[in-house]
Amino acid sequence: MVQKMEEKALDYVIDDMIDVVQNSKDEIFNISEEARGEYENLLRELKETKEKVIEHINDGDALEQKVKYSRQRLSEVSKYFDRHSESEIREVYENTHMMQTKLAMLRQEEKGLRDRRDDLERRLLTLDQTIERAEGLASKISVILTYLNDDFKHVNEMIEEAKEKQEFGLKIIEAQEDERRKISREIHDGPAQMLANILLRSELVDRTFREGTVDDALKEIKSVRKMIRSSLYEVRRIIYDLRPMALDDLGLIPTIKKYVATIADYNDTEIEFSTMGLEKRLNQKYEIAFFRLVQESIQNAIKHAEATLIKVNLDVGPKDLVMVINDNGKGFDPALKRDKSFGLIGMRERVEMLNGKLTINSTIGEGTEIRIKVPYELS
Repeated sequence: MVQKMEEKALDYVIDDMIDVVQNSKDEIFNISEEARGEYENLLRELKETKEKVIEHINDGDALEQKVKYSRQRLSEVSKYFDRHSESEIREVYENTHMMQTKLAMLRQEEKGLRDRRDDLERRLLTLDQTIERAEGLASKISVILTYLNDDFKHVNEMIEEAKEKQEFGLKIIEAQEDERRKISREIHDGPAQMLANILLRSELVDRTFREGTVDDALKEIKSVRKMIRSSLYEVRRIIYDLRPMALDDLGLIPTIKKYVATIADYNDTEIEFSTMGLEKRLNQKYEIAFFRLVQESIQNAIKHAEATLIKVNLDVGPKDLVMVINDNGKGFDPALKRDKSFGLIGMRERVEMLNGKLTINSTIGEGTEIRIKVPYELS
């Protein structure tokens, strides 16, 4: 009876975590649909504006011919002033002046319509890119959702077969609940929020162009492009954080090299990675653990320590795996930060699960050194 109640409770927790990711997917879908609706409205407005531009061009050309004829008539009347009455001269002059004024206004309206057409085309391009990014993100989240469903099915099977079912199950659930909560938060606070901001900023571009200057509008467009690039990076980072495919295909060292190069390029930070010992494939759990440790260490150095130089060294020895990460960041007091730094706590717990040891040496203003040593027998 107790076992059945535990299984029901576990199923409830699993369903709840999957709902969190599903809701994130729905939010991104709604953003995409709103952008698509705005795109259709702008497309219709662009078509109408183009038609008006053509109409103004034709009307302007026709009026320009009339002005030309009227000016010739005015020149003729002025030349033979004595042959025409004062009323005839006044009429020719007034007609010519009226048509010239009307032509100038028509050309000015034509210019305004051309500017509006160009602005609409730029906004459509931005929205099209936004829609494409949103659809791509929704597709990636669908993959994540499938992964979650499949993953939890395997967890249920493992729990049913495990001897210490309750303890094992709680550890797995807690770990995956934290991971799913992190993914949901990152998607909501990152790409989803960025996409929403992009829609708002696109309206700001329109208003700036109409009420401000072209330079101000271009600045806003550059800002929107920067937000789109950031959103794309966040999506790729979330997918990559779940599990880089290169780790399974190439192994630990090539994957770290690729990760270091990508992070260094994006954050404009110098990161050096060096290895000692044998470059060979390790047991999967060690490769996953050390890759996550490198990720957490580098992210902490960049985001919190504001480091400009990070050095990572991995020594694959005959009996131990030793990794040292140094940075030139602002440093911290490990004794004060330890209880509140969940990233460092997670790193320590991961190392302890491998029967290893993690040591942190840091001084405020002088950088940080993280040393990890894990026993490992090379076969």
